[in-house]
Amino acid sequence: MRKMTAKEVEKLLNEGKKLNIIDVREVEEVRAGKIPGAINMPLGLVEFRMHELDKSKEYVMVCRSGGRSGRAAQFLESYGFKVINMDGGMLDWEGKVE
Repeated sequence: MRKMTAKEVEKLLNEGKKLNIIDVREVEEVRAGKIPGAINMPLGLVEFRMHELDKSKEYVMVCRSGGRSGRAAQFLESYGFKVINMDGGMLDWEGKVE
């Protein structure tokens, strides 16, 4: 599984790169703030919502600390999706939130 730090993700976004970010935290957690443009797909629903994803795109998986997003990334990878886990999660995020 590919990994990226929160700083690397922030740098790419600041450079204007379009990233497909999936936040696997629970809805209540996301209300406190998420990376702008991130799609909320709680970990427990990934299996049931993966049909919404496009296998030709690459997705950056995010959670609070990197654990749940790592599990989601492994799961999606096993179904042929291209995914990157953001190590450290939102605890390491210093960029903008919405």
